[in-house]
Formats: sequence, structure tokens, C-alpha cells
Amino acid sequence: MAFMLLSRRLACTFQNNYRLLAPSSRHISQAAAKVDVEFDYDGPLMKTEVPGPRSRELMKQLNIIQNAEAVHFFCNYEESRGNYLVDVDGNRMLDLYSQISSVPIGYSHPALLKLIQQPQNASTFINRPALGILPPENFVEKLRESLLSSKERGQTGFSKEELETCMINQAPGCPEYSILSFMGAFHGRTMGCLATTHSKAIHKIDIPSFDWPIAPFPRLKYPLEEFVKENQQEEARCLEEVEDLIVKYRKKKKTVAGIIVEPIQSEGGDNHASDDFFRKLRDISRKHGCAFLVDEVQTGGGCTGKFWAHEHWGLADPVDVMTFSKKMMTGGFFHKEEFRPNAPYRIFNTWLGDPSKNLLLAEVINIIKREDLLSNAAHAGKALLTGLLDLQARYPQFISRVRGRGTFCSFDTPDETIRNKLILMARNKGVVLGGCGDKSIRFRPTLVFRDHHAHLFLNIFSDILADFK
Repeated sequence: MAFMLLSRRLACTFQNNYRLLAPSSRHISQAAAKVDVEFDYDGPLMKTEVPGPRSRELMKQLNIIQNAEAVHFFCNYEESRGNYLVDVDGNRMLDLYSQISSVPIGYSHPALLKLIQQPQNASTFINRPALGILPPENFVEKLRESLLSSKERGQTGFSKEELETCMINQAPGCPEYSILSFMGAFHGRTMGCLATTHSKAIHKIDIPSFDWPIAPFPRLKYPLEEFVKENQQEEARCLEEVEDLIVKYRKKKKTVAGIIVEPIQSEGGDNHASDDFFRKLRDISRKHGCAFLVDEVQTGGGCTGKFWAHEHWGLADPVDVMTFSKKMMTGGFFHKEEFRPNAPYRIFNTWLGDPSKNLLLAEVINIIKREDLLSNAAHAGKALLTGLLDLQARYPQFISRVRGRGTFCSFDTPDETIRNKLILMARNKGVVLGGCGDKSIRFRPTLVFRDHHAHLFLNIFSDILADFK
């Protein structure tokens, strides 16, 4: 089944091979050394360049054990809190990358620290069960508190021929179904997921793959209000190609079993499409009997202003399968009842998850609801996007195609070299940013990122652009 290919992902890291830039103390709070008793620091505090001497020494040591070229710097997570990441050299930075979009409510949140200290939770954190065969007594209860569950349905057996032929990768046990994906997509690095990943060549080189269809994803022109007709034509072109590929692969006897798409292509460059595009894509999947799979690994968890980004689309028929991870503290997928595996061990590994992560997730969801962090993401995202548009107007030679939904924002730079230099300059001024695509800078703050954090960043980045040479 198509959704069996979507169980795991690996994150990729922005590679850094440019010279270090000297840190600066400008725009850093004079009271930054003071810890805010309400969990967050009040600003960056820079002591050395980044990476500093301690980080560089640890990089050398790590490189003896493994390839450490992707490491940016080493962190002191004991001192990191809220929106601020502290490195081993004592530099405190406003983190707008949040571990590649995977920190939901900031570093060392007091409620999570309290949770792991409760005696009744000790066993959950110490003992990791093989959930597929030996789950703990409270597993169902904790799933209900953290993740939605699917309803039961009857099981259907397999023929002897199916069981025998699947062992040697032949039909009917292993039918030649295919999954349609999009250029610029990133869905993971296991064999099936990698076959649907098309964001960077380094992800795929030397690894065999499948003959599966790859459709173009819209490349919208900005500002959107100035290119309405052109963008509508671009989306129509991509949808037409999707249908053509479905028909083509059916004729090749490689029926498209599913279509997988990200609400916003993240690793591929923060590529957006309209809500109407996704509604029409859903219609196409239904018309041709293809499962509609939505990858919410980066966009899920509230950063777009809704808990799931695909909620913005207003679908009449819900998605068939939706994958999640990162801010959700654990990885997995939701699916409609008809996609429930019809036999044990069809989707299986040793652990099938981690109950301790469900405990943490339940508390994270409580905090999101209690503090109305979805509304905060929308509000803070508006402040960030408005500021970025202002910077674009003032520095069009460096910033273009500003775009975003909630705090899930980004912009393009002229080229990769300038993009990477801007990221390094920001880091040495006390702000952690991430790159994506060929020349984009992306923002992935936590859900406790507020308006004042946005203004602090914009103030710092404005000076970086003014001084850029």
C-alpha cells in the first residue's frame, strides 16, 4: 500500500563552508545577562565568533569519529531556554530555525521540565517498550490524550500466491504501483520516501530508486496580487501535468496508487501554492482513484496559524493519509479507516514510537490550547511578514519573493553565496537562521515566538543589510 512508504524521515542540514564573520554586540540588550523568570531570555548575548573556540575543538574531536562537516556549532542545552539557543562558548542567540522546525514551545519549557520530574512518569522515560507486541497498560489512554486514533475495521487475508510472490518482489504480491510526487519535494531518505524526494541531488546520489512519476510544482510569482493571472496559469499547467502523468503511468502498467504533497515545499525552497491548487489536486486524486497523501512533517503543529497547514485549504473531502513529526515530538501518520493495515506486522519495527514522547506531546498540546499559541503564530507571523516586506522594499537588491503563512516565512536572496553569508552574519549578531532551496532563507521559530521577537530580529537584520558588502 502506498502509505507504507511514508514511515520515516531524516532531516538535512545546511552546509557551511564560508569564512567566519566577526561577532557584534550592536542591538544586543544591555540586560541580556539577566534571566527572565518567565522562561525566556530578554535578548541575544554574544561573547565570541560562532563557532567559537570550544565548538571548533569539539568539531575536531567529532570529526575523528564521524564526518562533522555539517555541524554549525555545539550547544549548551542546559542554558538554552525559550526562543534562545546557547552554545558551548556562552553565546546566546535568538533561534529562528529551532532545530530544523522541530522545537514546539521553546527550549526547556517549565511545564515539560516539571512533567519529566514527576515520579509516576519515571518508568515511561526509562523503559522503552516494543509497542507492537508489548505495550504498557496506559498506552491507549496516552494515545487518546496526545494523538487521535482510528476506528477498527475487519481484516482480510492474502492468497498463497500473493504471499509467495511478494518475497521475490514480483506481482501479484508486489504489484508495480507508483506514487506521484513533485519536483522540489522532500519526504525523507528511506528507499520509498527518497523516491518521492526531489529537492537536492546530495540526498539521492548513489542510491537506486523507482520509476515513479514526478510532476512540476507551481513556481509562483510575487507579489501575488500583481501576478494573479500568471499564477493561475502556472497552477493549471501543473495540474494538467499531474493528470497526464497518471494516465501515462496507468498505460505503463504502473498505476499511480497515491499522490504525495507538502502544503509548503520546505527543503525545496519554501514553495507555496494556492488553496485552490490543493483543492483541485484533491479532486484529481479522487477522480483517478489515487490516495491523497499530505506531508505535514514541517508544516504541522501550529506554525502556519492552524494546527495542520492543510486546514487552510477547506477540503470537502479530507486527506487520506497525513504524515507528521518534528514539532509533534514523535513521527507517524493519520489515515482514513479504509487505509488501516489489514494484517499484523504489515507496518512494524521494534519500537513503533516512544511512549515518553506521547507524554510530552500531550503537555505541549495543553500549552498550545491554554496559551492560544495558534493565534499567536498567526499574529507574530503577520508582524514578521510585514517587517520582511518592509526590508524587501528598502533592500530589493538582497531580498525578493517574501512569502509566508503564520511564522512559516521565507524570502529569496540573489544567489547561494549571498544567502549563506547573510546567515553567517546573522548568527554572529545573535540570530540563528536556516537556508532552503538554492538561495532562500527560511524562518522556523517556536510557537512561543512573539511580536517583540520579530521586531528584535528585524532590527538586527536591517543593520546587517545596511552594512552588507
